[in-house]
Amino acid sequence: MVIPPPVRPPRITKFLKPYVLKMHFTNKYVSAQVIHTPTATVASSASSQEKALRSNLETTRDVAAAAKIGKLLAERLLLKDIPAVSIHLKREQRYHGKVKAVIDSLREAGVKLL
Repeated sequence: MVIPPPVRPPRITKFLKPYVLKMHFTNKYVSAQVIHTPTATVASSASSQEKALRSNLETTRDVAAAAKIGKLLAERLLLKDIPAVSIHLKREQRYHGKVKAVIDSLREAGVKLL
């Protein structure tokens, strides 16, 4: 059974940022996804768990892996004609290390940050 995304009233959706980047880091993997907030669906995602990437990466959890994830996510976003995203950082996430690598590689690949 497929659960449809929640329907938000128009007064709320006009204040939502359309695409939000969310990142998740574990001890083994790095993943990032862009969520379309009005429909609450995933627009694009990239992870170091993907088989195509694991062979190219030396390790799946360091800063270099995070940079490659950001670059791959940017390519997928530009293919779907998503030119800009806003960033959602969790409380414990700082603009440093892996977070910085993902965001900088997105910016270098041509995705604008709001």
